[in-house]
Amino acid sequence: MSNLFADLTAKVKSAQPTIVFPEGLDERILEAVSRLVHEKVLQPIVIGEERIVKAKAEELGSSIEGIEIINPYTYEGFEELVQAFVERRKGKETEEEARRILKDGNYFGTMLVYTGKADGLVSGAVYSTGETVRPALQIIKTKEGIKKTSGALLMVKGEEKYIFSDCAINIAPSSSDLAETAIVSAETARMFGIDPKIAMLSFSTKGSAKLPETEKAAEAARLAKERDPQLLLDGELQFDAAFVPEVAMKKAPDSPLKGEANVFVFPSLESGNIGYKLVQRLGGYEAIGPILQGLNKPVNDLSRGCSADDVYKLSIITAMQVINRGIIYH
Repeated sequence: MSNLFADLTAKVKSAQPTIVFPEGLDERILEAVSRLVHEKVLQPIVIGEERIVKAKAEELGSSIEGIEIINPYTYEGFEELVQAFVERRKGKETEEEARRILKDGNYFGTMLVYTGKADGLVSGAVYSTGETVRPALQIIKTKEGIKKTSGALLMVKGEEKYIFSDCAINIAPSSSDLAETAIVSAETARMFGIDPKIAMLSFSTKGSAKLPETEKAAEAARLAKERDPQLLLDGELQFDAAFVPEVAMKKAPDSPLKGEANVFVFPSLESGNIGYKLVQRLGGYEAIGPILQGLNKPVNDLSRGCSADDVYKLSIITAMQVINRGIIYH
């Protein structure tokens, strides 16, 4: 384990937050929660029918002794969750509809987080991003001043670590969306001990091309600085001008980043998603996330191609978000 995750794990162990895993029959989830409990990192709650979950774990050779397993169909507090859901949705669903919806593991797990019965949620090994994020947006919702959530990736190779955003959620963000992403990405960076130096990326550097796409990145940089003047941020910048000091001296000599950016805000979902996968597969970086940013409480989305180790690490990150926000109930 890298020094980064050794440090994070030590912090999480001291707090023991409770994290919900709605995909209780997935072998990667069961392997990860077994490890989390064995190492006494945090307290998992697995959603599913206890008999079936235990049988699956036994089949896989994963010990889940001591792990709380909750079945939505038999949960004693189910009606309480139904009432809380109807109230939160402000009449958009009836009680009957709520009972049906809350049989879904993601909705049920998200309600456990919303009502304080758990501290955070990790899903997405089986569920799609939409199926994971939708309940969070409807129930947890975004923090005051943040209109949209975004998905960051922590890119790690040895002692190198960078934040890439948004690589998971917003297809065609506006300048205002990008500014929000920059602000919450700075918060994410600090969680990992990164002093954020934020680059708003484009295919142009400081007006070398004048097009709506490049002006969007420049305007995003202006809006982010207006909202948080303390941010060390610049744009629009090509990646090399943001990352390579020698190139920065030529292309953007007045940039405060000086080619030392460590948080990269991509101008669109396609560029962010392609960019992180290129760095992951060709550059040999570990991509951890997506880490959902801007929500009132932590809910995080795995890739369906994740490994048990990915689940383990995203669980620790989710727990760190809990700790940083001071919202531990257990």
